[in-house]
Amino acid sequence: MDVKGKPKPKNPNRPVAVELFAGAGGLSLGFEQAGFDLAAAVEIDPVHCAIHELNFPQTKVICANIANITGDDIRRAAHLEGVQIDTVFGGPPCQGFSLIGQRVLDDPRNELVFHFLRIVTELRPRTFVLENVPGMASGKQHDLLDQLIARFEAAGYRVRQPYQILNAANFGVPQNRRRLFLLGALEGVPLPEYPETQTVLPERKNDLGTWLFADGKSVAPTVNAALSDLPDLEQFDDLFDTDELNIRLIGGSDYTRVLRGELCDPTDFSWPRNYESDRLTGCGRAEHTALSRQRFAATAPGSVEPISRFLKLDPNGLCNTLRAGTNTDRGAFSAPRPIHPVSPRCITVREAARLHSFPDWFRFHRTIWHGFREVGNSVPPRLARAVAAQVLTALGCVPVKPSEVLELGNNNLASLTMREAANYFGVNSNVIAPRKRTLVAAD
Repeated sequence: MDVKGKPKPKNPNRPVAVELFAGAGGLSLGFEQAGFDLAAAVEIDPVHCAIHELNFPQTKVICANIANITGDDIRRAAHLEGVQIDTVFGGPPCQGFSLIGQRVLDDPRNELVFHFLRIVTELRPRTFVLENVPGMASGKQHDLLDQLIARFEAAGYRVRQPYQILNAANFGVPQNRRRLFLLGALEGVPLPEYPETQTVLPERKNDLGTWLFADGKSVAPTVNAALSDLPDLEQFDDLFDTDELNIRLIGGSDYTRVLRGELCDPTDFSWPRNYESDRLTGCGRAEHTALSRQRFAATAPGSVEPISRFLKLDPNGLCNTLRAGTNTDRGAFSAPRPIHPVSPRCITVREAARLHSFPDWFRFHRTIWHGFREVGNSVPPRLARAVAAQVLTALGCVPVKPSEVLELGNNNLASLTMREAANYFGVNSNVIAPRKRTLVAAD
């Protein structure tokens, strides 16, 4: 699809993908980096839809409840009539499966995995990828997963078994984040394999100063490798009012140089983006009381601050799993944010994005609340890319790096309130319940 939303002629080396439950686009970016073109992204949250449209100008963003649309609706909206879709992927909301708190088998959100199944069977892609939390495969939830697999098989799809839970830290992400992936393919289409543990830049293994051994056999960047090139935000009081910082970053690890676009990543086949490299977004600072700052400063790296229960990041270790918080129907809690390894404050959205493997060009909502929801709800792009590369291989495609540079969407999309974003997409502003300002305890 071109920037105006009209489809381009299909390139056999850029297979066609559709995403469900897209959020801000972590899976989207990973699949694009593997060599897919994302034709359509379906998401219910208008604020997330606006951010997705900003970062993926070639993709048709469909702001809708997945339960209320059909495969034909998606095809019409994205001009995909008569087009063979190569893969459908997505991560249905996971709170009903989460090991955090009480799991509820009859949680209505669990029904969304079967809407994923329905859309897949209606679109008939050659392959599919379903992502979710590890809790989906434990306890009584295991019965639901088995039922889902049986229904896919009855619909003509083979499912790779045993299914696997992958840790992002084993795929070049400086974060301990485990996710379940379910891979499937139509009868007659090769079934994708699960990716093997890998490094960020295999040809630069001699850069040992920026890597940490994880799980005894793989390497991932450390927290310090992800954040050390970023400035001391304590020197910029205007960041209490804006999330943008005019600065030219230098130095840092290979990992950060890749995210800044200075070092070529030979495994990244995404469309290049045109962005201002001397303007860093997601840097908005949060207000902390003097007492909180004292407690943060007194906490040892790698330890949990006893009052807030926030983890203070170890510069030589990995970040804990970044979470998004909950909506009003489940308490509307803000997720705990880790404490910066050096400064007596919680990390910023950009720092969270670095720890999630998002490139610096990727724009999040300017508010800390929405920005952290977008990071915490997303799959780290490097993990998504590793899975997507296996799907691309099963399809018999050779990835090609596009030469055309894309302009990002309107930057004003990053500032829309929920009501403004709902009006922009023509949906009800109450589709996502408003937040409360209560913090949950850190993990």
